[in-house]
Amino acid sequence: MRLLHTSDWHLGRAFHRVNMLGAQAEFIGHLVGTVRERDVDAVVVSGDVYDRAVPPLAAVELFDDALHRLAELGVPTVMISGNHDSARRLGVGAGLIGRAGIHLRTEASACGTPVVLEDAFGEVAFYGLPYLEPALVKDEFGVEKPGHEAVLAAAMDRVRADLATRARGTRSVVLAHAFVTGGEASDSERDITVGGVAAVPAGVFDGVDYVALGHLHGSQAITERVRYSGSPLPYSFSEAGHRKSMWLVDLEADGSVGAERVDCPVPRALARLRGTLEDLLADPELARHEEAWVEATLTDAVRPADPMARLTERFPHTLSLVFDPERAADDPAVSYAKRLADRSDQEIAEDFVAHVRGAGPDEREQLVLRDAFDTVRADEAVREVAR
Repeated sequence: MRLLHTSDWHLGRAFHRVNMLGAQAEFIGHLVGTVRERDVDAVVVSGDVYDRAVPPLAAVELFDDALHRLAELGVPTVMISGNHDSARRLGVGAGLIGRAGIHLRTEASACGTPVVLEDAFGEVAFYGLPYLEPALVKDEFGVEKPGHEAVLAAAMDRVRADLATRARGTRSVVLAHAFVTGGEASDSERDITVGGVAAVPAGVFDGVDYVALGHLHGSQAITERVRYSGSPLPYSFSEAGHRKSMWLVDLEADGSVGAERVDCPVPRALARLRGTLEDLLADPELARHEEAWVEATLTDAVRPADPMARLTERFPHTLSLVFDPERAADDPAVSYAKRLADRSDQEIAEDFVAHVRGAGPDEREQLVLRDAFDTVRADEAVREVAR
């Protein structure tokens, strides 16, 4: 069975101030064309179909168009909700849509109920594990202390229990939206940390033939059987080195897996340039970036006059301008934002306690801070679902 694995469409999202809806529509056309031209038997979409819980109308219309085009091909599609989606909204009409071969899996309670497809060698069971917000699903799975690993492990126990009841030789595919240990993150993914931990080990998914992951925006293989497709379009300059693609996966009769990357159309290359303004304007080596979307980091000791206007004369698609004068780390002029870069909310709070009190929090106080941040995250998730 040949699968096309994609995820993280983020329909409705912009790239800085650039509307990406046209590029997203071009991707949908590319997806449909790939299904037709490469003899794909099933499409799997591993979450974050939309960029937010209440997407703009234009994004909903594009999604509707994608559903119709996939249904017209007669190729089954299995799709789960991600942490950016409203599971309840995305799942509206799932039973009716399923009759057209588009199978939406947005409820935690259905993790152990697969979509079963057949090929010449027998059945393939597709299990959809939507994004499982630990605070919201802990009761469903009987988990005492909510955490990503605990709820995913409980969901996978249901998958393996169902698979054990099926005919010998039944192959299995799991769709999941999670941060798996070993994955490389970028700046455009929403933080899903709970209890100070965001990642889960790949071993949670043992016992199935292929795991189609969503959430991280870079296409990557955690193992031969556990892969992220990544987002089909860039959504931050941290993705400048990404090759945007989908996985074309051949699931053989014995459950072995072969995978090929299928490149996605990207409207422009990304470039992250760094140096003084005069160097960026004069360096002939940078000519290849003149039509790219540019993030320019200026290292001038003194902020130059009209930097954006001057940059856009050479790089007309400059979208982001950052000032980072080259100073020593202990220079008092180093910005507060610079000092906080790459630090978690928990670490910032602990630093604040140490600054005010003269000593950092002890282990009990660290747990209090962690619980407070988790409670806020859970409350935000509950309110978003209820919107």
